[in-house]
Amino acid sequence: MRIAGLALTAVQLAAQTYYSVPPADAPELAARGSFAVGVRTVELVHHGQPDILHFDKDAGRAPLYDRPLTIEVWYPALLPPGAREHTEYESAMPGNPAPDVPRTFKIAGKALRDAPPATGALFPLVIVSHGYPGSRTFLTWLTENLASKGYVVAAIDHTDSVFGQQRAFVSTLLNRAADQLFTLDALSALAREPGSFLHPVVDAARVAVVGYSMGGYGALASAGAGYSPQGGSARAIPGESFKPWLAGALQPRPEIKAVVAIAPWGAQPPQNNWDAEGLAGIRIPSFFIAGDHDDVSGYEQGTRKAFEGAAHSDRYLLTYENARHNVGGNPPPPEALGKFTTQAFFDEPVWRKDRIAAINQHFLTAFLDRYLKGDQTRAPYLTDAWKGFQPRWSLGIKLEHRAP
Repeated sequence: MRIAGLALTAVQLAAQTYYSVPPADAPELAARGSFAVGVRTVELVHHGQPDILHFDKDAGRAPLYDRPLTIEVWYPALLPPGAREHTEYESAMPGNPAPDVPRTFKIAGKALRDAPPATGALFPLVIVSHGYPGSRTFLTWLTENLASKGYVVAAIDHTDSVFGQQRAFVSTLLNRAADQLFTLDALSALAREPGSFLHPVVDAARVAVVGYSMGGYGALASAGAGYSPQGGSARAIPGESFKPWLAGALQPRPEIKAVVAIAPWGAQPPQNNWDAEGLAGIRIPSFFIAGDHDDVSGYEQGTRKAFEGAAHSDRYLLTYENARHNVGGNPPPPEALGKFTTQAFFDEPVWRKDRIAAINQHFLTAFLDRYLKGDQTRAPYLTDAWKGFQPRWSLGIKLEHRAP
């Protein structure tokens, strides 16, 4: 097969089949769960938000606007007779693709569009937040996988941060955590609304936030880590709009029971967006993931600094040795493999991306089952880093734990 002048091998094509289905060498808990998966698109509007991109210097404030958000929701579903779990998600290609690289690509999804939800149980809610730029389909390796295990998973298209539609970075700095918490509130409201596909499906009292890169920057705040008034974001955002998100002003949300920060941006110099007071605001279990050569978010002075500083959290740090920043997104689509600059947005120089996804699926299943579902049988997978791994395949990672 040839795409955009690129001949694809059978191995490359096979790797593009359902990122949520792990390869044969995956650790034990990576396997998809027992539920069929449905998926629906939900359009939300967050009314009365500061339009920081049109900040009025003369008035010293940002005007208000209605901020649109597109959400993709995956959920445990009932599969009608004769139907199969399959859909396609379309995404813009990141960056400025070369003339012979397609502007969009498709992702095969193992989910049935608009399937009826499973009944008889309430499922925890997981909010998933992409990087800058990214998309709501950038982590389908995780979103579909968790839904098959009994979670409702909502991934956000963050306005101004989406592939092909990104705007000035200050919007992302201000809006990331606000988008996450508004999505939580909006889906909680839908769960209470008779006739909604989420009623009665979602347990809005058991919530986790998962963020990659800029999503992790927002997720830590959503988990209670108020930003430093001396940090890079506070310096970059004009006016008073950022004050509610600063340490001392930010109030933790009791329904958020766990947080996952994958290569979270913002702790590294010169940003230094959290001080000791801010990180101490995280009082829920947390799971950090990073490459020890991360040259975007930093490692020792980035993710590890945030992990060490979250002193009141029962916390974990999964480190990929010789990995850089791309430990969170999907593997590269076939259309991205012909140009290095495009492939490099998705891929890692040393690690197979499907291998990273499988390891993340394994540990995040253990973590979320343990802390959102109260499944104590998952605890050994978080204390013995190699429990559940295939023979001879226990190489290249380090798992650390700190008690609060």
